[in-house]
Amino acid sequence: MPYREPPASRPYIGGQAVLEGVMMRAPTSFAVVVRRRDGSLQVRERAMVDTRKGVARWPFVRGVASLVESLKLGSEALRFSADQMERDWVDGEAGDPGPKGASAGGLGVLGAFGLALVSMVTGDGGASAQSGGGARKLGTGIMLLVAVGLFVALPQGAAAGVNRLFHLGLEVQAPAFQALTGAFKLTIVVSYLLLIRRVPDIKRVFQYHGAEHKTISTYEAGQPLTVANARAKTTLHPRCGTTFLVMVALVSIVVFITIGAALPRIHTGSILLDNVAFFLEKLPFLPFIAAVTFEIQRVFARTCTTGPLRVVLWPGFLVQKITTAEPDDAQLEVALASLRVTLFRQEQGQSSEMNDDVGFPSYDALLGAERLRPAA
Repeated sequence: MPYREPPASRPYIGGQAVLEGVMMRAPTSFAVVVRRRDGSLQVRERAMVDTRKGVARWPFVRGVASLVESLKLGSEALRFSADQMERDWVDGEAGDPGPKGASAGGLGVLGAFGLALVSMVTGDGGASAQSGGGARKLGTGIMLLVAVGLFVALPQGAAAGVNRLFHLGLEVQAPAFQALTGAFKLTIVVSYLLLIRRVPDIKRVFQYHGAEHKTISTYEAGQPLTVANARAKTTLHPRCGTTFLVMVALVSIVVFITIGAALPRIHTGSILLDNVAFFLEKLPFLPFIAAVTFEIQRVFARTCTTGPLRVVLWPGFLVQKITTAEPDDAQLEVALASLRVTLFRQEQGQSSEMNDDVGFPSYDALLGAERLRPAA
């Protein structure tokens, strides 16, 4: 079914997959639900302050604000899910099979480092909320550093290596050098996603990513939030963070080819220093690229989901086939639970009793909670 924007009376919903769970967020609410090894559901939820006011609602400004807030909430959600996994191990339950396919050991170096990228590629655009605290800011900073390293520094370094190895003689600001950098940017991102997909726990995160998309699509279609309805939906979504990153790479190629020659010329006499200097020159343009990409993705999500224009979404959809996988019904339950709790908090605000962390022995128990029962 094609993507639909929810009517004005219904809030936008964004989300992110985490370790054995899903985070959902609305303009004034946030919830993350994680499946424990004993099958129970651990829920963290609360009302949030809608920061999309004043200048933050302006075109281009809202893109940067949304990205920063998404990284903040994503960092918290990932830490929460990792804490639940660690508690299962500490409690001596690591030997229990737990959820099908779940690892009884750690993520390892590859998977742990990959979580920063996973946070970005499994996140969906949409509502933003306020978050704070030193630890959250540190986590967000680490994710931003990983993003800059993967999408700016490493591709440019690879292009410089090829330029030197094959004696191409390209200046770092030349359009051909920027096109080469862009090609490496896409290659590095796709290759890394294919690599971390082989980590069992990351593969399960990608299944939860699929469950998140199916659940949001069910909501946007105005259908009851049931496993049967969600199961029938596609794992692909036009507002996905994966599509956003692919579009960032493509937009950055155009931007740096265009502005590279207009920037102050760099001739230090050292290839290494030339590349470092141009890398520093490019950093101030990253917020602009993110803002432009955010606006482009919004337009595409509204106008290009059907008909011949749908072709512009396919580069992102093709990479989403790496970062999403078909979920099982238990994973769909987690995503649906997260959305139900988020919508409950969006409606009730701070007034009701359910707030912060709470556990349910099963999905049916969560549905049975009076305050979360679906409307007849």
